Amino acid sequence: MTELFDAVDIIRAQRDKTGIDPDALRWLVDAYTREYVTDAQMAAFAMAVLLNGMERDEIRVLTEAMIASGERMSFAGLGKRTVDKHSTGGVGDKITLPLAPLVASFGVAVPQAVRSRARTYRRHPGQARVDPRLARGAVERRDARAAARDRRRDLRRRLGPGTRRQAPVRAAGCDRHG
Repeated sequence: MTELFDAVDIIRAQRDKTGIDPDALRWLVDAYTREYVTDAQMAAFAMAVLLNGMERDEIRVLTEAMIASGERMSFAGLGKRTVDKHSTGGVGDKITLPLAPLVASFGVAVPQAVRSRARTYRRHPGQARVDPRLARGAVERRDARAAARDRRRDLRRRLGPGTRRQAPVRAAGCDRHG
């Protein structure tokens, strides 16, 4: 299949601030979801956006293309106005917990998806599971922290009670350590 646009040309246009055709932005999102545009190319585009910003119309077109690229859930059966408070999650998300009930108190439905902190990916439509590469990394980090904790505990046992890490010993007349 012949592609309508070239990812490198779109990245270059964003980098050089020459403006991007709306159809090219739609193609970029579509090609990325089809895995024609690589993660590295999308990262380069994101970096160009970070450095140079985007026009309001470009932001609108890109946002609409991203919305159209995935599955949309319908909450029409709730019988009330529905809003979405989306979060990337993580440590910095401190507003969702107080905001959702506040908005709901005004009669607006705020459906919230419950997610684990591990990233998920879709294997089959409607079925999410933890990416095994990320899960394996989390287990390895947990095991490394546990091993380090065990080494510190064993060292304290060998040195005796009440011993902690000691300050560096300074040689007389030496300015090297402060």
